[in-house]
Amino acid sequence: MARNHEFGLDTFGDVTLGPGGDPLPQAQVLRNVVAEAELADRLGLDFFGVGEHHRHEFAISAPEVVLAAIAGRTERIHLGSAVTVLSSDDPVRVYQRFATLDAVSGGRAEVILGRGSFIESFPLFGYDLSQYQDLFEEKLNLFSELLPQEPVTWTGKLRASLTDQEVFPKVEHGSLRTWVGVGGSPESVVRAAHYGLPLVLAIIGGSPVRFAPLADLYRKALAQFGHEPQPVAVHSPGIVAETDEQALETLWPHYEVIMNRIGRERGWGAVTREHFEGEAGPNGALYAGSPETVARKIAATLRTIGGQRFDLKYSNGTLPHEAMLRTIELYATEVVPRVRELLAEAEDEDDGAVDEDGAAAESAAGDRNGV
Repeated sequence: MARNHEFGLDTFGDVTLGPGGDPLPQAQVLRNVVAEAELADRLGLDFFGVGEHHRHEFAISAPEVVLAAIAGRTERIHLGSAVTVLSSDDPVRVYQRFATLDAVSGGRAEVILGRGSFIESFPLFGYDLSQYQDLFEEKLNLFSELLPQEPVTWTGKLRASLTDQEVFPKVEHGSLRTWVGVGGSPESVVRAAHYGLPLVLAIIGGSPVRFAPLADLYRKALAQFGHEPQPVAVHSPGIVAETDEQALETLWPHYEVIMNRIGRERGWGAVTREHFEGEAGPNGALYAGSPETVARKIAATLRTIGGQRFDLKYSNGTLPHEAMLRTIELYATEVVPRVRELLAEAEDEDDGAVDEDGAAAESAAGDRNGV
């Protein structure tokens, strides 16, 4: 089973600091993201995701365009969003853009649909924030109707209806791989299961253990809706360096700035170093440390969640491009192989325990029967 796990990277195109300590132009950040994806592809990682935002801290507002540029300079890595804010977009256009990406990349496109954690896209594109929930519900419903690639007849309240409408281009090798990204609500998990779509758990704060019941709920809901089992992925932030101390010292000033900036908008208190180190500890959602530390934490999370993929959000505020390149290199060459080893060892132990339990039961049955 460990051999079947996938490992990816996510970025929002965070605006980073240049060598002189000043923020880089967003255009340069976008070019750096393409270079980071090229490195991930050369090192054999499975997935590269870019998130959609419409804020000055992030350079990526058109994920499919960035991914198309990456597709032309990579060979095997799968490319997707992390996430596409479906509530403030049109499902047909999103489908068309990712179907096009799938064609130009040779079948490597994926889309992760979600509501996003920021709301700037609603006024930007003329959507009423009071319809936040209804917009996502209706648009996900329409998107699910597009996946079979057959003429669609559909009626909604917030978007024009369709009658026997075909959508182009067609995905060449079957259905477009579509995930639903969720934060921490049971309702969102059940919604993903209702449509039979794979699930991405965005674990960005607190203990990953608290998401295990959500993963269990998702699997139970899939069965109740009559769907086949689907993979569960985890998205979490982090950094990898040669030592734990180096990772924490490198990340802290950039983490502090971005968390406090967002915190002021949302009414949070100032982030402390104690909180930061707690999140980087064994029970937090920040995967920061040496390759061994990060690998052990990822392996533990995947086992706890029952996950099939882990995507490290390697960009963190103004963290410089060079530090991110080093994280990608260590993640691909040291962390991922070590996670696979740890998962394989754990599976061998589980198999051994099952064998021992079976042998004990067989022996007990023999005793009862006088054998």
